[in-house]
Amino acid sequence: MNPIILATDDLDFMIHGVFSYNLFGQTLWITTTHVCMLIVMLLILAFCIAANRVIKNADPDKEPGTFQNIVELIVEMLDGMVDGTMGKNGAGFRNYIGTIFIFILVSNLSGLLGLRPPTADYGTTLPLGVMTFTLIFFNKIKYQKVSGFIKGLCDPWPFWAPINIIGDIAVPISLSLRLFANVLSGTVMLALVYGLLPIFVKIGIPAVLHAYLDIFSGAIQTYVFCMLTMTYVTDAI
Repeated sequence: MNPIILATDDLDFMIHGVFSYNLFGQTLWITTTHVCMLIVMLLILAFCIAANRVIKNADPDKEPGTFQNIVELIVEMLDGMVDGTMGKNGAGFRNYIGTIFIFILVSNLSGLLGLRPPTADYGTTLPLGVMTFTLIFFNKIKYQKVSGFIKGLCDPWPFWAPINIIGDIAVPISLSLRLFANVLSGTVMLALVYGLLPIFVKIGIPAVLHAYLDIFSGAIQTYVFCMLTMTYVTDAI
């Protein structure tokens, strides 16, 4: 029996098991989240390949085309955001921040294409939070050394160490839950409107909700996640 179905005749949260397979005696499911994430990754990959070819074949003696201008604008904006937040430390983190920014943003906007945003699944946002936590921990050890790291845990007094440890562990949880909860709430609200209030669909109300929940809120949550990541890493350095 498929345990991953949350739907009624009128209400569908788009959480379905596509197919299952057995691995070491355990039944695992490929869900709509995996499919939507694959589509998002293919869209980003196609854009990157096209951008690479355009930049690689660009003639420096000719004016750049519209697509090249868009690509350069995206890169300049992301680099400016990283450098403006992290200062002299930003150069080494442009690729990571730029990558997670684009992935989260496209995932959040995928609802406009009729997909279920991958970031509405905690299995997507938690690894993002864990990656950021690993980056923070690595830079603490790299720049503060083990002695400085231990000293920071005992600041201002040694008996504060358990509280500081809990605070560090809470970072990936808070990052991932904030992104997950905001995207999921938007997905649930839209599903409720489409399933239970069909009259609103006829007069175009969902278009306004998509503009806010998918575009505005999606962009804000992407910026917040990346901004907090840069702030935590800079503080670790």
